[in-house]
Amino acid sequence: MRIAIIGAGIIGVTTAYELSADGHAVTVFERGSAVADGTSFANAGVVAPGYVTPWAAPGMAWKVLRQMTGRHAAVRVAPSALLRDAGWLWRWWRACRPAVHGANRTHMHRLARYSQERLTGLSQRLQLDYERGQGYMVLLRGERELAAARGGLKLLAELGVAFELLDGARARQLEPGLNPGAPLRAAIHLPLDGVGNCRQFAHLLKAEAQKLGARFQFQQTVRAVHPGPTVTLDLTDGPQAFDAAVVCAGVDAGALLAPLGLRLPLLPVWGYSLTAPLRELEHAPDLGPRSALMDERYKVAISRLGRRVRVAGSAELGGQAGRFHDGAMATLHQVLDDWFPGAAQLAKAQRWKGARPMLPDGPPVIGPSGREGLWLNLGHGSSGWALSAGSARALADLMAGRTPGVALDGLGVERFA
Repeated sequence: MRIAIIGAGIIGVTTAYELSADGHAVTVFERGSAVADGTSFANAGVVAPGYVTPWAAPGMAWKVLRQMTGRHAAVRVAPSALLRDAGWLWRWWRACRPAVHGANRTHMHRLARYSQERLTGLSQRLQLDYERGQGYMVLLRGERELAAARGGLKLLAELGVAFELLDGARARQLEPGLNPGAPLRAAIHLPLDGVGNCRQFAHLLKAEAQKLGARFQFQQTVRAVHPGPTVTLDLTDGPQAFDAAVVCAGVDAGALLAPLGLRLPLLPVWGYSLTAPLRELEHAPDLGPRSALMDERYKVAISRLGRRVRVAGSAELGGQAGRFHDGAMATLHQVLDDWFPGAAQLAKAQRWKGARPMLPDGPPVIGPSGREGLWLNLGHGSSGWALSAGSARALADLMAGRTPGVALDGLGVERFA
């Protein structure tokens, strides 16, 4: 089939590769100038299925309200968003119910594990080198964090996730660069999880897709989609026709789909990151993290990407592109300084802010749109990197009429009908 893919973030690129590998003639349309140039550009890079979970969780609404005015809040909601996004917030609040959250977490974890397997397989088979690091550690500063984490540990065990609860001393052995003066009551170590450079992977996989015949057209805005036996895209350079199309765009997918009667409640939830080169000192070889860590108190990830360190976190509703919240940036700086003081060359740091396409209940939408010839692979929120490889393979199997290698219960568009 001749298949068009709309969007060249990590979801679009992995989808392009899998469909090309199946023998389809794939063309990817991206309004930007490169792959992974938006939400996929500078994320934390963590791949940890046990921690892929819906943002809509029991007690989360109270946590958000309690943190709204805090300088180091993990979640920020602009006052303007309370009214403008009231419908989305209502759906999100309803999805925080324990039974709904439990089902959605199961759906997401199942896809995340499958995706991790696919990502590992692709990396080995294609010999892709994208600054991977093995192991993921959740840092628990004090008794409060340890007590709050115990319920999560039980769930990790039920899900079959490999982990070990470490005391502070053992955690520092695995991550010797941690500040010896920083309080560390305990840590959760997940040896099979890890980190990788999402953007670098996307560029490498784009090249592999091109070897299979995929074409990438940049600075092409898709203005409208016309489903049917032949799917027509209205593009910057005029209309083009295909046998099928897959929407992998981010938050703007909602506006593209609305004229078709598909009203997906996609909302931009902004995330922040700071990336800086690590210092290289002969007398201090362990500067910076060895792999990936998460400060559980502030919900901030610290990742090693080659000779750089990336600090990423925050969830901001009602934010704007290019407008950096001082409190969010201060939190990233503080967490890095708490755990790895002096390790980064902050004068050379690059800051980033990206809009994560979030659906109120958490899971993405993968599968047919209900409109002839039009398929969806979108709404992965902050878990796009962790879910990308599995989502792409599953969608390619569906389009070929095969049973996917992972159950897609709860991931269909019908839940928003």
